[in-house]
Amino acid sequence: MKYLSITLMMLLLSACSSIPVLPPPMAKAEPLAATEVFSELKALPAPRGPIPVSVYSFRDQTGQYKPQENVSSFSTAVTQGANSILMQALHETDWFIPIEREGLQNLLTERKITRAAMQDKEASSSLPPLTHAKLIFEGGIISYDANIKTGGMGMEYFGIGASELYREDTISIYLRAVDVRTGQVLLSVATSKKVLSKEMRAGFFRYVSYKRLAEAEAGYSENEPMHICVTQAIEKALTLLVHQGLEKGVWAAKSAPQQAG
Repeated sequence: MKYLSITLMMLLLSACSSIPVLPPPMAKAEPLAATEVFSELKALPAPRGPIPVSVYSFRDQTGQYKPQENVSSFSTAVTQGANSILMQALHETDWFIPIEREGLQNLLTERKITRAAMQDKEASSSLPPLTHAKLIFEGGIISYDANIKTGGMGMEYFGIGASELYREDTISIYLRAVDVRTGQVLLSVATSKKVLSKEMRAGFFRYVSYKRLAEAEAGYSENEPMHICVTQAIEKALTLLVHQGLEKGVWAAKSAPQQAG
């Protein structure tokens, strides 16, 4: 039995050698990697012309806090920077020209300072007017549902065991395009993204002989970053919005050049 326990422990440790139990080394700051949905956004057909759009508010409307057991947490469950994520997605496309509206008061203040710094009236009048938007994008993160699915599996024999657990959450967003001239909602789409968390552990707890206890444990957990999930949901919604606008004739893509002959 003693040799059997030692053999099982060695097998357990060898199986856990592929588990990233040690902390990763410190790394330098780097640009955010493009998501898998971003390729769909960049693959959209070229527009006939970019459309000026503004976003006043695209925020978390769930009011949800991070789920924690036996702890009062005031950290929000989803990112509060969804407006910046949407503006970045608009900036990356060729379809839209994002216009600053969230920091409009700061922009107007700077323009007043610029006019005051100009001495003559000709220089002051050379300051161009602000670009007006043709569409306003509205919406937000409307739901965050935790523990939609939970489960796992494991096995233990004579103090030697391993287990794997997972949890699945879901976030949903709505995005709509509003005509500035009429206030009509031209387009509206909704998307959702699953947020996966998983944990894997393995352990050994066994008396190998009298008053001699052997114990070993290894494991790791992995959680999808919430802001990456929100980014994917927004990019997917923006892609669907462009396709929906093409189908309904709200805007048009650049026609393919005709071949001579």
